[in-house]
Amino acid sequence: MTTSEFNFGLLIDAEELVPHLGNPQLKIVDLSRTSVYEQLHIPHAIHLKPAQLVQQDELTTGLLPDAEKLQQLINALQLSPEHHVVVYDDEGGAWAGRLIWNLHCLGFYRTSLLNGGIHAWIGAGYPTSSEPSHNVATTTLLPVDTTHADAVRVQYAQLRSEVAQGIVQLWDCRTFDEYTGLRLAARRGGHIPHALHYEWSTALNRQNHLKLHTFEHIRQRLQQIGFDLTQPVVVYCQSHHRSGLAYVLGRLLNWQIRAYDGAWSEWGNDPDSPIVTGENPF
Repeated sequence: MTTSEFNFGLLIDAEELVPHLGNPQLKIVDLSRTSVYEQLHIPHAIHLKPAQLVQQDELTTGLLPDAEKLQQLINALQLSPEHHVVVYDDEGGAWAGRLIWNLHCLGFYRTSLLNGGIHAWIGAGYPTSSEPSHNVATTTLLPVDTTHADAVRVQYAQLRSEVAQGIVQLWDCRTFDEYTGLRLAARRGGHIPHALHYEWSTALNRQNHLKLHTFEHIRQRLQQIGFDLTQPVVVYCQSHHRSGLAYVLGRLLNWQIRAYDGAWSEWGNDPDSPIVTGENPF
């Protein structure tokens, strides 16, 4: 079977994955807590820790890793350009989405998020394993090339310029208390000027194993808040963890979306950043 025969989209359900378990061209990556992975995981799933996805620089906690750390990530995955990666976690897709974004920054788009993650897998009654998975070595590793990153990433200086010019839509996907400034997670609280608020977990259906609500439901809510899905958007949270799912969701809605990985840990800790407190005006 070749990679093209998987026919996977960016979002797949558990039943689509089942027939392909054990396929050597497939990398299943588990970003659940270690305690969960050791108890149960999808057969053949490789375990990664979230710390392998981020780099800290002073007070900024969720930056895209440098080339050396990205190489370590590719080595840990033993990922080649021909593989297809299916990612899941135990929280509804935030860390899984973050890995997908990291790979997109390298120009690797053979990626799928497992809808609902391990919760949906268990809910469907599919088999699990408690044995660590053996990661098969590959002879041709995916090259680490971050020249592709600008398509899906925005950095502080550029974002400040776009905010000052009023030419960017901003999606703040943190909690409402973080957005208003009531809860402080940096030196200053509040949100980036013009940002609209839609918490990342609002997209999850807690009555259906943390699967996403329908795209139509999510689209309508975003439009009600004031977003224009025909115009580009930048999404952020505290450390580009929660916005990992939001980034994937934006792509699923055919929205031109970039993520600000410096996030509030960078913006809110910089004394010169413009900040707004209070509620969403829309």
